Amino acid sequence: MIARKNLLRNIRKAMTQPGYAMTTSYKRFRSFMTYQFGDGNSAPPETISLFLTFKCNLTCYMCGQWGDEGAFKDFDNEVLKQQMSIEEIKHLVDDLAEFKPNITLFGGEPMMYKNWTDVVSYIKEKGMRCNMVTNGTLMSVYAERIIESGLDEIILSLDGEEDVHDETRGAKGTFQKLLQGVQDVRKIREERGLTTPHLNINCTIAETNYKNLNGVANIAQGMGADNINFHHLLFINQQIYDQNNQIFTENFNQITPDWAGFVWKELPQIDPEILLQSIEAVESGNAGINISVYPNYGPDEVRQYYTQFEFESTSYPNRCMSLWMTAYIMPDGAVRPYHTMNFSPGNIRKNKFSDIWNNNIYRTYRRLTKRRKKYPVCAKGCTELYRY
Repeated sequence: MIARKNLLRNIRKAMTQPGYAMTTSYKRFRSFMTYQFGDGNSAPPETISLFLTFKCNLTCYMCGQWGDEGAFKDFDNEVLKQQMSIEEIKHLVDDLAEFKPNITLFGGEPMMYKNWTDVVSYIKEKGMRCNMVTNGTLMSVYAERIIESGLDEIILSLDGEEDVHDETRGAKGTFQKLLQGVQDVRKIREERGLTTPHLNINCTIAETNYKNLNGVANIAQGMGADNINFHHLLFINQQIYDQNNQIFTENFNQITPDWAGFVWKELPQIDPEILLQSIEAVESGNAGINISVYPNYGPDEVRQYYTQFEFESTSYPNRCMSLWMTAYIMPDGAVRPYHTMNFSPGNIRKNKFSDIWNNNIYRTYRRLTKRRKKYPVCAKGCTELYRY
């Protein structure tokens, strides 16, 4: 199902991809019914996020993986080199083809996986939709192969004008690489009379860009993007992180260390009044592009969100249905309910995903989650809480 607060956002995207929207709505309804009545069981997931690699070529300061406090920065080389072979991924895709979820390729930076275009081609061969979340710096290198692979949607990260984007990404030249990649892909797409891949923009609201979101939207429009989604910054403190670990230690005898990548020592330097003015400006402006802010908090929620670590939305249900809707598969084959949760009900190198999805560990975890509704890290560290 779709949270009421997200309806406008989803309607706008449905206008650009109506077939995708109808199929997704049906899958979400099935999962919602099993959330309500399944006692821990679930219908097949709507989406699988497949992490091709832990590696990334950038170090964006706010990133929970490779940012200033990023969890992946402490991985040793043996962990960072972990990835599934193309044969293992094909076996996984064969299994997933039975219920045809949408598959989103993720990382790190997914284009750093050597055979990523072969992965896309095989997913498309099996009749499934394939999206990719990327920083865009390698798009120009792969422009021809992106089109040939049949990729349905590219979700690009954009932080602002050139100096802001490069500063946020931690490397000069990333803005120009992004623009060139988009230009090259669009050129080939138009030459061949195609409508895919769709180009959508994600922008994380951060200290470097929150005063001028309208400027970011204008850049996205100039790129020819269909939509731009402004995501509120994710951050928690040490106390919230420790509370989360205590719950998982008591219930599953393990902690969730990847959440450490979202731990901030101090609140971000974001003035909520200025941010609210910026949101109003971008939503009321005529940028010629579909614009959404996610989660779609009200003004008082925005004020609370950025001025204290403790937060609970007053406009969303504050319960997680993600475990019934989606799953994440990591480079080592581990299946996770959410990519920073570290809790894994199984590994596709040992069992098929279709067997893991409703195994005893997954069902137990779903029952606990439904009973608790959410965990300490969820309200400020996970956008999945607000998606369904």
